[in-house]
Amino acid sequence: MIPILFENADILAVNKPEGLASIPEGGKDKDCLLSLLSTRFQERLYVVHRLDKEVSGVILLARNTAAHKYLNDQFSHGSVSKTYVALTHGIIEEASGLIDKPLRQFGSGRMGVDLERGKPSTTEFHVTERLEAYTLVEAHPLTGRRHQIRVHFYSIGHPIVGDLRYGDKTVQCTFPRLMLHAQKITCRLPSGEEVTIEAMIPESFKAVIEAVST
Repeated sequence: MIPILFENADILAVNKPEGLASIPEGGKDKDCLLSLLSTRFQERLYVVHRLDKEVSGVILLARNTAAHKYLNDQFSHGSVSKTYVALTHGIIEEASGLIDKPLRQFGSGRMGVDLERGKPSTTEFHVTERLEAYTLVEAHPLTGRRHQIRVHFYSIGHPIVGDLRYGDKTVQCTFPRLMLHAQKITCRLPSGEEVTIEAMIPESFKAVIEAVST
C-alpha cells in the first residue's frame, strides 16, 4: 500500500517507493503510481511533477484541473521548495555548495552538462555526514531538469550511490537501490495555505547507510 502523506479536495501527496514509475512507461500503465492511485481512489488524478522510477519520496498529484494549474504555476516559477537526501561516492570536502551547470539530453534519456546548449540548472547542497568513503547530503534543486541532482553530483566527481546511469556500473550495481530520496516539499495550496509535506526515509535507504557505515 502506498503511504498517503497528505490529502484534501485539491491535492494528494504520497510517499512513492523506489522502483515504481510515476507515470506509464512505454505506453503501458501497469503498476505505475498514477494508475495505482487512480484505481485506488476511483478518480482522475493529474500529474504535477515526477520522480525518477529509481527515486523514492514525496510526490504531489492534483485532484482537479484548477488545482493542477495552480500547482503547475508554482513549479514553473520555482516557488516550490524541494529537499532531497542523497548518499554520494567519495568525500565532499565543502560544508555546502552550489552546482550551477546547464544540462541537456544527449540521447537514450541520458542527461549531461553542456555549457553552450544546456538549459540553466542549479542545485544547492550541504553535507550532513561524512562516512569513510561516502558523503550524505541534503540537496535543493532550484530548477527542475530531468535527472538534475544525479547529473550534477556526477559532474563534480561524486555520483550518487547505486545510480546505474551515472557512474561506474560495476560499482553501482553492487548496491540495492539508488540512494536518492525526495524527503520534503513546501508549496502553497489553492486555498492559499502553505504546507510542508515530508516523507520518512525508507528502510531500504537506511539499510544501505548502515551497511556502508560498518
